[in-house]
This record gives sequence, C-alpha cells and structure tokens, in this order.
Amino acid sequence: MQLILDWLKKTSPDFVGKGVIIGTTIVAGFIVLRLVMEVVSRTFLKKASEHNRLLGRNIIAYIGTTIIFLAVLRELGVDLTTLLGAAGIVGIALGFASQTSVSNIISGLFLLGEKPFTVGDVIKVGDKTGIILAIDLMSIKIRTFDNLFIRLPNEKVLNTEVVNITRFPIRRLDISISVAYKENIGRVKDILAETALKNPFALSEPEPLVIIQNFGDSGIEFFLGVWFLKTDLIQLKNSLMQGIKERFDAEGIEMPFPHRSLYAGETTKAFPIRIVSGDSPPDFSPVVQK
Repeated sequence: MQLILDWLKKTSPDFVGKGVIIGTTIVAGFIVLRLVMEVVSRTFLKKASEHNRLLGRNIIAYIGTTIIFLAVLRELGVDLTTLLGAAGIVGIALGFASQTSVSNIISGLFLLGEKPFTVGDVIKVGDKTGIILAIDLMSIKIRTFDNLFIRLPNEKVLNTEVVNITRFPIRRLDISISVAYKENIGRVKDILAETALKNPFALSEPEPLVIIQNFGDSGIEFFLGVWFLKTDLIQLKNSLMQGIKERFDAEGIEMPFPHRSLYAGETTKAFPIRIVSGDSPPDFSPVVQK
C-alpha cells in the first residue's frame, strides 16, 4: 500500500494525486477497519454477550474512524499539532456544553459493568416497554410492541427503575378473581387449580398458587398465580381467562359485579319499587308519597 502511495505522489499532479491518495486512504482505511472489527468479534468478543459485542464494535468503529479522519487531514497538509492545540481549547468549551453527553457515556460504562439487560430483552423503563434493539455508549434503543422506536439516554436508564421482564426463563401470571359470597370456597379453589393445571401453556412445577385474598365489597376475591415460559404470555393469558369463565359457567359459579347503594340523607326515605307478578315487566317508577 505504501509503495502505491509513493508512486502516486511522484507520477500524479499535486491536486489529482492528493485526491487519489485521500480516496485510497479512506477506502483502504474502512476496509481495514471492517476486517479488524470482524477479527475482534470472532476472537476476543466471541464468548461475550450481545451487549458487549455491540458495544465493543462501536468503540472500535469510533476509534478507527477518528484515525482515518486524522490521516486524511494529514494528507491535506493540515498541521495536526496546531489542530490538536486548537482542539484542546475547543474541547474545554465543548466539555462544559456537553456535560449531558459525558454523563451518558459514563452511565453507559456503568450499565456495561452491571449488565442489567442485553439486546433482545424486554424491559420497562418508566411508562415505556419494549424490546432492546441496540445498546450504545450514549443511549439504548428499544422497539415497543406497537412498533414505535424509542431512544433512551443512558443517564435516564441508570437513574430510573428498570424492570427486565424477560431476564429469567419462567414468569408468573397473576390474576385476581371474585366470586359471590354464596359460593363454596373450597370448591372454587379446586376449580381454579384444576383449570390452571389443564392449561397447555401453564407449568406444573412450580405448581399454580391459589390464595383467598380478600373479602371484597361484592364478593370473595381470589388470587391465582400460574407459572409459564416467558415466551407463552399471550397464549396463556387468553386461554386461561377463557377457560376460567367457561368452567365457572359450567359449574354455575357466580362472578359478581359491584353494587352501590344511594343514600341522600337521614330524613330521605327509600324509593319504593313495585314488582308486578305475571308476564308484565317490573315497574321501577317511584311511588309518590302523600
């Protein structure tokens, strides 16, 4: 490569020669940079996580691009000593103006060391939930389930509670169910456990959890916890909810709805209602009190 550059300098006019040299430097530089990234990825980063591989490739790309840029400036005759001195002054000014960027980079390094998530995980940050597409020095990129692209600065991610939904291979689906007070508690518990165990997406180990949670305003509230593989959430939730409703209907178990009583004051009498026997519909019109 150096022989070719020396030959171009001797045989070409200054302007054309420099243009060819700069073009060759750029093309050759990026080819070498790509080769270095591939070699590093297949050797040093071979056993690293997707997170570390992506971050390592980005660092190599930034350093290599900077070297190519400086080589091009050198061919253009720019005094790098003067440029670096000016860059130092500009760097100080930019340092004050880019404190947020520096904070994001430092936060990215902390996230790299802590490894709370990797590419492909489903996370929840604040009110944002999505799949991690990329983890960079400045930010992470996620895709929401309605196909929106969101960029989250590393500083915000580090300072906010992050929920890694798919970190572990199995999860538990929690469902709250209310039944009427007249129902047999033991029978309801058995039906819920049987329905969960018969579901093809539910795990038998750990076994489903059924708890009498509370005596609510309209009925007895049960808690049902069912374990499942993290990839089966939608299938389990749809089939389990449908199965519980169908089983309750078949067993005649009532699922109550909220009841409310209206009270307008101590001296106010209740509105009387007349129920007409026979095929006539009930009369809900108030009776005028004389």
